[in-house]
Amino acid sequence: MKNLKIIPLLFFVAMLNSCTNTPSQITQTSDYEKYLNIKDNKSIDFANREINFWQTKFDTAPNQAMYLGMLAANYGTLFQYTGNIKDLYKSEELLTKYNEAYKYSRVSTIRALARNYISQHRFKEALNLANKALAIGEGRKETQKLLFDVQMEVGNYPEALKNLNAIREMNDYDYLIRLAKWNDHKGDLKTAITFMEKARDISIKDDNKTLKIWSYSNLGDFYGHAGRIQESYDSYLKTLEIDPNYSYALKGIAWIVFSHERNTTEANRIITAIAKKHDTPDFYLLKSQIAEFSGDKSMEVANRNAYFSMLKKYNYGAMYNKYNVLIYADTKATASKALEIAKVEIDHRPTPDSYDLLAWSYLNLGQNKKALEIAQKYVVGKSFEPKVQYHLAMIYKSNNSIEKVKPIKEELLGSTYELGPTLEKKVMQL
Repeated sequence: MKNLKIIPLLFFVAMLNSCTNTPSQITQTSDYEKYLNIKDNKSIDFANREINFWQTKFDTAPNQAMYLGMLAANYGTLFQYTGNIKDLYKSEELLTKYNEAYKYSRVSTIRALARNYISQHRFKEALNLANKALAIGEGRKETQKLLFDVQMEVGNYPEALKNLNAIREMNDYDYLIRLAKWNDHKGDLKTAITFMEKARDISIKDDNKTLKIWSYSNLGDFYGHAGRIQESYDSYLKTLEIDPNYSYALKGIAWIVFSHERNTTEANRIITAIAKKHDTPDFYLLKSQIAEFSGDKSMEVANRNAYFSMLKKYNYGAMYNKYNVLIYADTKATASKALEIAKVEIDHRPTPDSYDLLAWSYLNLGQNKKALEIAQKYVVGKSFEPKVQYHLAMIYKSNNSIEKVKPIKEELLGSTYELGPTLEKKVMQL
């Protein structure tokens, strides 16, 4: 979140405008309509052909473990485009067999399994594999990139920075995107955007499709966080121009339609179209959030129940723990369940954001002082995420530290797009 310093007069003007101004129109249906109902996906078709090819090769020569790696990579592609958790687990199974066949001696395959674990939020296991790869020594810089990624996930920021500095090269795409992530972590969004733009320029110069997709979609996120909504929208459209099936960019557009333009009908239509191709539980939560803002209690509950039904049907492990804590903490009857999951998250990834979940759970159980103690020790000054700051303001308010609430509220009013319309209402009530 930007460190905005808003003088009192501007603060009240901002509040007045938020109540009276009609949101500016950014999106045009004609820009993205063609991406909503695409029947074919060349990436999925290619991955399936590759799986059939390499499976046949492996069935003929099961002693050739390298075929397992090819299969794993293509199942990973399927997961990326469909969201089907079974494909991620299949990729893990194949990578595990490959590593076992070579007694965990090949660093590239060790790193591939570690990245699979990161996708599953199995961060400690990912870190163990990354350290194993580092000990072997081969491809050291690639391993240090992985170590930076996983150490950021587990909240080991000093070690993450050491690995970032070890791969320093201002003309290297992989370094720049990680430098952007580091600055975003520190709360310096402006600098983060600058480095991400440099990375994007490199991807364009190299004409690397994969890196261009990654750059534009992440810039879409960054621009949105900075309140640069038009640029965010343009970046998502550019992503879709390169890969019409990249659902993440469509989800970004749906958020603009909902959070900025307050068009709940169109946002729902986009999400429904995405979910037909990329079916994941979080889309139900977004629909539930939209229904809550619209005042449609029955649809809010129905979509939340559909979310939990999907979690029950498929085993997602720890991947949705954060969402579950936030849902359970909102109701007194389930707040103790939120606390249990928050403690698991602390074990998996002891980051400021995880400790925020713990503090938030205690607050919703009525343990105000305990929540404040945790927040002051592990969260304050360590996370700049707007939702974390909102929780912090609520914790201060419950402990009668009203003087600390006001500056947070002022900052949050500059992040209403990122928070979304539902939380914006709650911010106004701080």
